[in-house]
This record gives sequence, structure tokens and C-alpha cells, in this order.
Amino acid sequence: MALYPLPTAIILNRITPFTCRFFPKPLSSSLFSAAAVSAAITATLPQHLSYGPSLYKGHKTSHQNSDEENFTRVFDITALRVPAEQCFSLESRLRGHLLNWPRIRNIARVAGDDIDDELKEFIGNDISTDDETLTVLERRIYGKGEGDGEKMCSVLYRDKLAKTFNSIGYVKFENLAKISRPKKKKWEREEKEGNGSERRGYGRSDMSMVEVVEEEGSGDEDFSGLLGDDFRRRKWSGSTRLLLLDERYANKGIEEMPEAIKAVLKEHNEESTRLSFEIVRCKLTLLYNYWQMNEVLEVLLPQGMIVPSAFETVGHIAHLNLRDEHFPYKKLIAKVVLDKNKPKIQTVVNKTDVIHNDYRTMQLEVLAGNHSLVTTVVENGLYFDVDLAAVYWNSRLATERQRLLSCFTNNDVVCDVFAGVGPIAISAAKKVKYVYANDLNPNAVEYLERNCVRNKLERKIEIFNMDGRRFIDSIFASEKARPITQVVMNLPNDAAEFLDSFRGIFRNKHADKQFTLPRMHVYGFSKAQDPEFDFHEKIRIALSEVAFEVQMHKVRLVAPGKWMLCASFVLPETVAFAK
Repeated sequence: MALYPLPTAIILNRITPFTCRFFPKPLSSSLFSAAAVSAAITATLPQHLSYGPSLYKGHKTSHQNSDEENFTRVFDITALRVPAEQCFSLESRLRGHLLNWPRIRNIARVAGDDIDDELKEFIGNDISTDDETLTVLERRIYGKGEGDGEKMCSVLYRDKLAKTFNSIGYVKFENLAKISRPKKKKWEREEKEGNGSERRGYGRSDMSMVEVVEEEGSGDEDFSGLLGDDFRRRKWSGSTRLLLLDERYANKGIEEMPEAIKAVLKEHNEESTRLSFEIVRCKLTLLYNYWQMNEVLEVLLPQGMIVPSAFETVGHIAHLNLRDEHFPYKKLIAKVVLDKNKPKIQTVVNKTDVIHNDYRTMQLEVLAGNHSLVTTVVENGLYFDVDLAAVYWNSRLATERQRLLSCFTNNDVVCDVFAGVGPIAISAAKKVKYVYANDLNPNAVEYLERNCVRNKLERKIEIFNMDGRRFIDSIFASEKARPITQVVMNLPNDAAEFLDSFRGIFRNKHADKQFTLPRMHVYGFSKAQDPEFDFHEKIRIALSEVAFEVQMHKVRLVAPGKWMLCASFVLPETVAFAK
């Protein structure tokens, strides 16, 4: 009995929520222990399960030695074995009767039942080849002479076979070397060297596999010498495939099959005397890698608990925002997130406290993976080195940053008052004439300088490490600074409070000289019922000016009832020249 890998295709599917009750206290060191998983699955089962695979359906394998194997499920199905060349036409013909499970292809390749193109000339492409042709082919396979001579011994047979094919250019036989010296698969060798035991029939990266457990009409002839140990057929029929039938036809005989399948078998039996269409019993095994993150967590978390399904990705780091109810299970959740998102995700962290310091750094706890919080983020074709423990970064603002950059032109000079590690300043430097970037956090300034060099934009950016008010006063008072046309203030919690620094920034300039009034882009939060009006009022109060136009843009909803907004306006002349 052999296990065959099954090709898979990724299709999103939604599984009906299930209920379970377990884990009354924080988990032990074995997160996926057999007792815990069994308790979760057998606690409260749904009366009617939906169509498709589920961790509540099927049965477990007999060798579940690891934590992940507790999620292995075996399903009994029926398949139609057909010639490989007719597989796709029959797939369309039997579309409504084939297995339609998520991430599972309904065509399975049978290992050891493929032949090379060079051998097709012996049997031809016609499936109705007569018995005389098959007899000649069997003589070649068994190593007999031209007549009805006795079968050669294995040593002479191999020697004659190799010499014969070498003399005519050597036709490739996949199993010729296996006859003399069977080789173990690479994953079998690695696992045997690693833990001293082999996981028979399991592919390391497979999500599913098919095992043929019964073949109707199988004979006693053994073609394993040349065609592989897994090939035992009454007659040679060439390369074949398995069309996996719908789960409702499992364990049913031919007489119980739908008329469409009966018609296919009847047509074949009338046209050919060879056995190439048949019904076989199969077992479909779904491994831990098959189940999606939410399917695993729905089984492991207690009944009624919201399953965390979204997280922010920063380079190789997955940033969770867990609720208080998730804290007893945070290690479990992190392990599942790590398993289901490898190799892209290598570290899983959770924010333990709100941002309340001047540097806007987050208090993070590493829950799974390596403990490195230094990562590289690629955005807008640029590379940004980030240390989440020392600087602030939000990948969810990538779309907003792109929108803001579309407002800039090649002749602009940008002043980024709260630049951070430079997601806006460095991206703008690729497009505008020059950028002045500032941040109070010395760690952010260090990474800002590093990112400028890495992206080869250090000649177009001038970096400062100052308080926001002092930076505004200095840059607009400097005689050497270029005329600033765009000002970005991306500090949503406090940016509006810094607007009073712009009152009178041109008061010491000569009145007859031409000045370009900068266009402001100020970010802020609002919990008001009318957030645009509320944030508009805050800006007018900070500038002590009423008569100017402000364009409001809702960026995103950061919390229930709390909006992040961007206000864009040209700095009023009465504010710039105020005394």
C-alpha cells in the first residue's frame, strides 16, 4: 500500500464555525498536545457539518507522534482511474461529480504509473491495442527472448537490458538504477539522520496525499522489476491518473454511481477490451499544513472567543494586537501564526501597552520565533531598515504615503517635521528637488541616515535631530535654506499643537521680496461625531485664523469611533507675516 503526493491549488474557503470548550487555564509547554486537541474536537461537535473537509470529520492516523500530526485527518473517497491523455477531457465531462474541496485538485498522479515517451511506441496511443501487442510488450518487460524462451535471471536481465539500450543510444528507464540499488528519497534520508526514525509516505512540504487502498480487478502479475514496486496491474495500460470523485460517492459500488460516470465506463467497455477505466478506493490524507490559521485556532481556542485573523507585517515580523481575552493563549496563537506564514514571517510580537512616550516607540513582547526586531521593509521600491523596539513604523499607512507623494512635483522642496526613519522623506527625495527631514528620536535619526545612504539619496536630504518647534523656527529663519513649498507633519496625536510655530515665520523678511507660502499636510485624530469639522476647528484655533480653506481627507479608522485624518491647506499669509 503506497502513498502518493497530491497536487494542490490554493483556493480560499470559509469553514463553518465550530464550538469547543477546553483550556480553562493557560496552556502547558506542549501547545498541540494530543490530549488538548482531542478534548477540543470531542467537546461539542456540530450536529450537521457543512460540505468539505473539517477537523471534525474523517479519522486520525495510527502514527500520530508529533504535535502537528494531531491535526492529520484521513478521509475515505472513491476515484476513477483513467488514462492520462484522457484525464482533462473527462474532468470537464464529470465536473459536477468530482471532489470540490478547497486547496485540493481533483486529479491525482499515480506514482510509478508513468511511462516515458520513448516507450509509447511499444504500446501505441490507441487504448484498444490487441492482446498480441501486449504479449510482445510483456516479453520485453520480463526479459524473454524473441520466442517463448525462459525468463532470464535478474543479473543477466539487467546486463542485457543496459547493453541493448546503450547500443542504440540508451532509452531512459527511470527505475533501471532502482532495480540494482534502490535509493531513498532526500526527505527520508534527512529525517532518518535527524531523529533515527522514518515517517513513511509523508512528504515534508505536502498538504495532502492520496493512498490507493483497493483496485478492482487487480491480478497476480508483478511488473515491479522495471516499472516500480508500486505498480501491479493485470494488463499494461500506460500512464494513468485518478479523478477524485465527490465525497458523497465514497465506499459506493459502480451500480450506485451517477449516470454520468456509468456512461463513461460503458462507452469505454464497448470500445476496448483493456482495463484502463476502473473504480478504486482511496484515502485522502490532509496534513497540518493543509489547515488554515483560522481553522486551527477555532479548534484550539475556547468557545465564543474571537479568533485573531489579521496582523500587521513589518518585514519578517508579524505584529499582533491581541485582546485581553487572548492573553492566556498568546503563545499558542503566535505559534500557529508562525507556522502558517513561514518562511516570510520569522518573528511574532504583541503590543503590550499603548504609545504614550515622546518617541512613539511601542512596548513589544516577542511571542514566537527569533528575538530580532531589526528588519528591512520594502516600500515604493525603497529599502528601509527598522528596529521596532526603538523607532515607530506603521505598514498600514503605505497607501496614505503614496497618496501624499502624488501631491508633490519635481520643483517642490519638502520639509518633514516628524520624519521617523524616512518613509515619506526618502520616498519624496526620489521625486522632489530637495528634502529637509527632522525627528526628535535619535534612534530614528540614525536609521534615517542609514536608509538615505542605502537608497543612494543622501545628496538630496538634509537631516536634523531637533524638537519640532525649534526645527520649524530654524529652517524658515535660515538664509541658506531653500524656499520650502510642502510641509508634512505626520504626528497625529500632537501635530496640531505645533501649528502655532508657523505664526510669523516670515515676519523678519523684507516685505517687497517674493515668498512662496508652503502647503501644509497635517495629520490628526478625532473621536467626534463629525471628525472633519472637529479637526478643522483644532487647526483654526492653533493658527488663530478662520478665513482659509482646508481640504480634509479621512485616512483610516484606527479604533471604533476614532478617525485618522489629513488636513491640507496653504499657510495663510496673515499667519506667516503675523507679529
